[in-house]
Amino acid sequence: MRLLRLSSQGELSLTVDIVDNVPPYAILSHTWGPDSDEVTFDDLQSGLDRAKAGYAKILFCGKQAKKDGLEFFWVDTCCINKANHAELSEAITSMFRWYHNAVKCYVYLADVCAHTRDCNGQSQSAWNTDFRTSRWFTRGWTLQELLAPNKVEFFSREEELLGDKQSLVQPIHEITQIPTAAINGSPMSYFSVAERMRWAVKRRTKKPEDKAYCLLGMFGIFMPLIYGEGENAFVRLQEEISKRFGTAIAILRRSKGLH
Repeated sequence: MRLLRLSSQGELSLTVDIVDNVPPYAILSHTWGPDSDEVTFDDLQSGLDRAKAGYAKILFCGKQAKKDGLEFFWVDTCCINKANHAELSEAITSMFRWYHNAVKCYVYLADVCAHTRDCNGQSQSAWNTDFRTSRWFTRGWTLQELLAPNKVEFFSREEELLGDKQSLVQPIHEITQIPTAAINGSPMSYFSVAERMRWAVKRRTKKPEDKAYCLLGMFGIFMPLIYGEGENAFVRLQEEISKRFGTAIAILRRSKGLH
């Protein structure tokens, strides 16, 4: 696991790959823009990170971590060398645990504005509507990023704190239909396979394989990643869940919209 560090001069740097004794860290949850906007591992190595639109949210994460007394932080776009298949596979398999082990998870909501102006030019808090329609609640990977960490804080695009998942538990429940107990950190084992599957029904991923891979941590499943296999990834996930939990594949396939 590589971590980021933000220097006092505002420079980003990556640690070596840490295997043991991982220091306390914060972690970012966000929705990806166009791939060309996101800061990659290679961008950090070549010094092109500042030229990308996605640099701002990485800088936000680093600054917020410092405010919270954390030296290190992790961001999925640039902490993984995705050209290394073994490293990518390990990262995806470990993702639920990495989010769970983070001291804090910062959710950056690029489509949520904290304030608007009324006809008299007065600032008004108007983020509730934006919050309920945020793209963040529609993505596959952000499901585990909501459930795995103990501390999840939500920030607007102006980097203003809106609340955490405890204070916002009721609207989050209404948006996602996930039980408040799950949002508040009850173990995944407290919820049936079918129930956990339902939480993912309306969520989407860029790659069809990721619709299965983003659920691995929620079920404690380990299986090889084969990008290019398309919908077969979900078939393999169903088979692994059936082996582990004794759940009939036919029942899994009846989960609305999953296959």
